[in-house]
Amino acid sequence: MAIVAVSISPVGSGVGVSSYVAAAVRVVRAQERIRYRLDPMFTTLEGDLGEIYALVQRMQEAVFAAGAVRVGTVIKIDDRRDREVEMEEKVASVEDILKSSNGSDEPSSQSP
Repeated sequence: MAIVAVSISPVGSGVGVSSYVAAAVRVVRAQERIRYRLDPMFTTLEGDLGEIYALVQRMQEAVFAAGAVRVGTVIKIDDRRDREVEMEEKVASVEDILKSSNGSDEPSSQSP
């Protein structure tokens, strides 16, 4: 199972991109096999990598269909093969470290 961060943005379409993002997210919501989370800068997808690639292509096409004539797409892939990891587990792992270090959310300082 892969966890993929994707950002799809129109180029040269002005400052606001919310309507284009909404067009891409509608494609994600229309399917049921890939889990997702909408974040301010990326949409995180979780599932079979091949299915995610196909979904990203449909998302990009939706942005074109919404009126974009040029689109920039950024994809970051975490494809772990030793065990399945869900996106919430990755976040919880960091939060657990933060809770246990110095009793605060500040990183511990290490001397050289």
